[in-house]
Amino acid sequence: MPPCKHFRVLPLLVSLLIGPCSLPMRAQSPTPSAGPSAQPSAQSAPTAHPSQKWESSVAAFEKADVERPPEKGGILFIGSSSIRLWSTLASDFPGKPVLNRGFGGSQIADSVYYHERLVLAYAPRQIVFYAGGNDINAKKTPQQVAADFRAFVEKVRAKLPEVRVAYISIAPNPARWAQVEQVKEANSLIRSYCASQSGMDFIDVLPHMLGTDGQPLPHIYREDRLHMNPEGYKIWARLVAPHLL
Repeated sequence: MPPCKHFRVLPLLVSLLIGPCSLPMRAQSPTPSAGPSAQPSAQSAPTAHPSQKWESSVAAFEKADVERPPEKGGILFIGSSSIRLWSTLASDFPGKPVLNRGFGGSQIADSVYYHERLVLAYAPRQIVFYAGGNDINAKKTPQQVAADFRAFVEKVRAKLPEVRVAYISIAPNPARWAQVEQVKEANSLIRSYCASQSGMDFIDVLPHMLGTDGQPLPHIYREDRLHMNPEGYKIWARLVAPHLL
């Protein structure tokens, strides 16, 4: 081999023996970052509060208030569907400034969440509250149900310290009769809380909705065996009336 070829091959052999560190580095692709162009993860998306599912109902109340403003300082009935479906409320309590703001299958925590818009906005002198059955059905413990009601009262009385509050006990019904022991325990806890506070009433409707056999009276419920018919509301009206201001 001619000598000039040895001199051309030698640098290549040296480079191979030294290794790749001596060779020019190839440009590498940058590692993807979580910058503005990155797709947000599921965990980074904002989580809606569970009570926000009732926003349309609350907005409908507010729209109705604009069209026909209710009287301030009245008697506010608030809570779940047993309040919402009380269509004879005004005629059951003639001469009383009653206002119905029951919404859907709500739980007590939903009224806590919307207390500013559904309670404070009306500055009521009295609140008649019914909820808790949906809470028990949603697997909340009686202790949690009582704690949620206490939270509602504390939130409202922080702004309306003189407001009177009446709690209608969780009612029995055939559709959820298997939950009656939890219902009774929650009622007992709330009764004790009401007794410990001034300006509060506990209206125990449960025993008046049972027959002599200890079972729910079948003729006071709708076909769904969950909600009351007019006969059931007659019982409630009779028991609630003495507690209204």
